[in-house]
Amino acid sequence: MGLSMMIVEDDRAAIEILAFMIPRKYPQFTVELAFDGQMGLELFKERRPELVLTDINMPKMDGIRMSEGIKEIAPDTRIIVMTAYSDKIHQDKFSELGISDYLLKPIEFGKLFAAIEKATRELRTERC
Repeated sequence: MGLSMMIVEDDRAAIEILAFMIPRKYPQFTVELAFDGQMGLELFKERRPELVLTDINMPKMDGIRMSEGIKEIAPDTRIIVMTAYSDKIHQDKFSELGISDYLLKPIEFGKLFAAIEKATRELRTERC
């Protein structure tokens, strides 16, 4: 099943690694890149990816505000958050927004791939 995915991350080294690893593991994905939340929201409006992988702390617009904007446009979009925050306040906010999963930094690829596969299964189930 071909899916489109957008990676939103302001750390150039991190986004390069993700942009290399994800298509290797999921060659059926089309992957778009954005370097801050504002760029991510604009790209989302243009391309409408089914899956978004985003950082929280970014310039111009953070990942939470971007995710709110995405969910207003397309509530069924699956969003996976990468964050250094493990506190209850952030967890509650992610839950409120309907975030599919959140991963603590530094990212472990096994956990990232498990979150992507979970989101992909949910999307497949909705399409059937």
